[in-house]
Amino acid sequence: MKKTVILAAALAVAPAAALADEALASKNGCLACHAVDKKVVGPSYKDVAAKYRNDKGAEARLVEKVKKGGVGVWGQVMMPPNGAVSDADVKALVKWILSLK
Repeated sequence: MKKTVILAAALAVAPAAALADEALASKNGCLACHAVDKKVVGPSYKDVAAKYRNDKGAEARLVEKVKKGGVGVWGQVMMPPNGAVSDADVKALVKWILSLK
């Protein structure tokens, strides 16, 4: 019985956590250039997750890329640096993006 209750609670929280992360992306202005499932100015978050799915060092590199900006991986449109976004928010956003399927 306890396992069923715990599983049900976890499943109820999972969609809320995804919405919280999308809200975090919105709050930090990420959705001006990215969307979860389609290319806008930059790649979709699902495309980013697929590209780095088996890359063990991706999380650290993407955190740095979000903070410092960059160009060339997804084309010639530059992603501006996001130094004003807190380290905690950047880490949470990257973890969420990499979790997408």
